[in-house]
Amino acid sequence: MDKTNLSESDICDKFIRPAMVDAGWSGQDQIFREYPLRAGRVVVRGSKAYRDKSTVLRADYALFYKANIPLAVVEAKDNKHAIGAGMGQALQYAQLLDVPFSFASNGDGFVFRDATLATGVLEQNLSLEEFPSPQELWRRYCAWKGWTAEQSRVAGFDYAPNKTPRYYQLNAVNRAVEAIAAGQNRVLLVMATGTGKTYTAFQIIWRLWKSGAKKRILFLADRNILIDQTMVNDFRPFKGAMAKLSPHAKGVERVDAQGTVSVEDVQLAVNKTTKLVDKSYEIYLSLYQAVTGTEEERNIYKQFSPDFFDLIVVDECHRGSAAEDSAWRDILTYFASATQIGLTATPKETKDVSNTDYFGEPVYTYSLKQGIEDGYLAPYKVIRVDLDKDTFGWRPTAGMTDKHGHAIEDRIYTGADMNRKLVLEQRDMAVAAKITEYLKATDRYAKTIVFCEDIDHAARMRQALSNANADLCATQPKYVVQITGDNTEGKLELDNFIDPEKTYPVIATTSKLMSTGVDAQTCKLIVLDQGIKSMTLFKQIIGRGTRLREDLGKTWFTILDFKRATELFADKDFDGEPVQIYEPGSGEPVAPPDAPAISDPSQPVQPVEGPAHDPLGPFAGGSGAADGPKKYILGNNVTVMIARERVQYLNAQGQLITESLRDYTRINLKKRFDSLDQFLQAWQQADRKAALLQELEGQGVLLEALADEVGKDLDPFDLLLHVAYDQPPLTRRERARRVQKRNVFTQYGPVARKVLEALLDKYADEGIATIESNDVFKIQPFSDLGSPSELVRSFGGRPQYLSALQNLERELYATPPAA
Repeated sequence: MDKTNLSESDICDKFIRPAMVDAGWSGQDQIFREYPLRAGRVVVRGSKAYRDKSTVLRADYALFYKANIPLAVVEAKDNKHAIGAGMGQALQYAQLLDVPFSFASNGDGFVFRDATLATGVLEQNLSLEEFPSPQELWRRYCAWKGWTAEQSRVAGFDYAPNKTPRYYQLNAVNRAVEAIAAGQNRVLLVMATGTGKTYTAFQIIWRLWKSGAKKRILFLADRNILIDQTMVNDFRPFKGAMAKLSPHAKGVERVDAQGTVSVEDVQLAVNKTTKLVDKSYEIYLSLYQAVTGTEEERNIYKQFSPDFFDLIVVDECHRGSAAEDSAWRDILTYFASATQIGLTATPKETKDVSNTDYFGEPVYTYSLKQGIEDGYLAPYKVIRVDLDKDTFGWRPTAGMTDKHGHAIEDRIYTGADMNRKLVLEQRDMAVAAKITEYLKATDRYAKTIVFCEDIDHAARMRQALSNANADLCATQPKYVVQITGDNTEGKLELDNFIDPEKTYPVIATTSKLMSTGVDAQTCKLIVLDQGIKSMTLFKQIIGRGTRLREDLGKTWFTILDFKRATELFADKDFDGEPVQIYEPGSGEPVAPPDAPAISDPSQPVQPVEGPAHDPLGPFAGGSGAADGPKKYILGNNVTVMIARERVQYLNAQGQLITESLRDYTRINLKKRFDSLDQFLQAWQQADRKAALLQELEGQGVLLEALADEVGKDLDPFDLLLHVAYDQPPLTRRERARRVQKRNVFTQYGPVARKVLEALLDKYADEGIATIESNDVFKIQPFSDLGSPSELVRSFGGRPQYLSALQNLERELYATPPAA
């Protein structure tokens, strides 16, 4: 057998896999072929999104000691490559899977890299027969970690047999369990919103509980619905051993495919009458309000001895447990002997509040940036709208009074004063109009959260948005609702807002209530009309939109920023990446043109933390009015308009483009082609023009956004010639007409000529990508001329048809546009 004639897949099947099986690896639960690591980044183009296949990562083989306990990766190449050619990829995959063993092979043998240095050698060549057994690698792994036999048993204990974790969830679970098995009593996990912290917590608890390392466990969260959903979803396997520390029952409503509504009750540990706790359960879930509430509620915890719990898991631990004087610290201090795990997307680090001071450095971090890169979180666009009174300031005339007759202090009021010291009702209407304009241009039923300065501002915005959407609100009063701490009716709508099955409410105005702990999976628009200086709060707010729900059409979201809050993107502590920053001016459409995603810090902004722990907990509404001088309220006598007409894009290196889009395109194109002649040559030689265009877009040439700015219906070829090389452009219709005048189809038969003429018309209407499509013959007018196979036969066969199509394209692009 000549190995050099075999494909990579054949090498895997005939040599690599048999070598592993012979070494004792099980094909059922230890050897995983094409193991998925990254799902592929979601790329946004205009109003559409797709996954970039070039960013999908799969390991040829991932080897596991047992399910979800990874040990090694193997990268295969065909036999034309050297034996170690795949080692670079193997190292990348090993880093993602957090394993020390990497193998590369071409079928002749293996290059084995052992980062544990068990034999004192980092890399060595092995024959096919020398592949190590799972027991040998596990022994080396445990010795490398320095584990005792008991630590190895706990760290290697089984996962719950439900859904398969993603690679970063494996890392978070394994790191936490390993740390606790090794005796660490304070553990911090930092995972971006939407990456499955609750599922991760479940697997950690399951493995520690089932192994006997931890027997009685308390899980704390900050919202009742989160506790209830956790009990009936991720924590369901604990049923029978699990109960809720509350006397108040609340079920979780479910709607099946037929529309039938059912409610699943949760098990309670507290007697409704006596308030006595049933201590026979092993896993308890509770709200942290049970600590911050009344003395009677505190008595629930006093019924437990300080050493009752072995393990406490605190979800969203940034909410209070980090502060020494916070109420959450009361319970952590009371149960100080328990191992304590903090879960957060936004660890607080200020001079007064520190998670790492309490929990220690995170044992694992999975950032928003990494989640977007991997394709597990939704990317986003940023639209910046600057209002004239915010940007340039406003000064009252001498002796001017507000609507209530209050004399207005004579000074210049800027964006920082809006809705704090100065209320301009026309500003509310301008903001509401812009939000409504965006929704009308995209999707009027896209779930939207409007973050306001305080409860009063949220109430005004609800009214302004209701008036701006009067055509819908007249019959659907819940199209816009206010969800704030003081609004009982609004709070009752919170669960409906976050339920993907419920259409209404569509728009929620809030101040602080919805900034965290709200799992709004289908939220597509976040509006910032609130001054934000806290990086923690900023990350929390951004996290409301980062969940991907491709099954429900949620693949990206938009941030509409009226307060320049997104300048925090430049902060060194921000780890996310907007796909675009767009600043429409007066009269410009609010829906932005397209730009690729990538952003990174440039000029750091020092974050300033907000107020200390609020006794209202997650139901704090905020009250800027009470903290300073009274607000001056002005009506229609002060107009507010859009001030800016500037668009900013982020380039492939994550830097903000300050030059014009035309200049940026010219620079990027000339990086790829040294001259006009080189560009023309590459264009003519490309078998498929659409593939070349896709390649250019991947390198930062923003065709769709550029077309919007130029404002002409041009072929991408002419668009690039015009912008990058100062050539006068032709429209697609003009190019098609030039070909028609030259009568270049005489050598073809009558049916083939009709096909080529139809292709010319289709090019004039829709462009080059359409006529290059394999499905073009399935649409009109081609479907009227005959079946796809008949049309291809009219040219003599597929090779002849493709040759004719290339001739047609050569005629279309025969010469640059005449001067």
